[in-house]
Amino acid sequence: QVQLVESGGGLVQPGDSLRLSCAASGRMFSRHAMGWFRQILGREREFVTAIMGSGDSTYYADFVKGRFTISRNNAKNMVWLQMNNLKPEDTALYYCAAVNEARFSGSYYYARSYEYWGQGTQVTVSS
Repeated sequence: QVQLVESGGGLVQPGDSLRLSCAASGRMFSRHAMGWFRQILGREREFVTAIMGSGDSTYYADFVKGRFTISRNNAKNMVWLQMNNLKPEDTALYYCAAVNEARFSGSYYYARSYEYWGQGTQVTVSS
């Protein structure tokens, strides 16, 4: 079992930066792929980025490439999402997700591939 707690959301202006954090508790964190998704009210949860347990491989949605960076520290059971040059369309509830790579099937781009979810942290980009 893995518990995830996101933090770092807030209200920022267009062009600003934010760093979201995801603290994980549970065993074998390094064996879990981690993802960030976002959701706007009334819409489906949307893939943002993912990172493998080793940290060697990352995946990004096209709309965040060059602006967002995912990273992790397995010794600290932490994952971060650095978001730069934020735009109003980035406004959403951001979720951290995890899946044990040994039980993974499908694609890291799909929310249904993940086993564990945090409660989310709100990011609002507005002038």
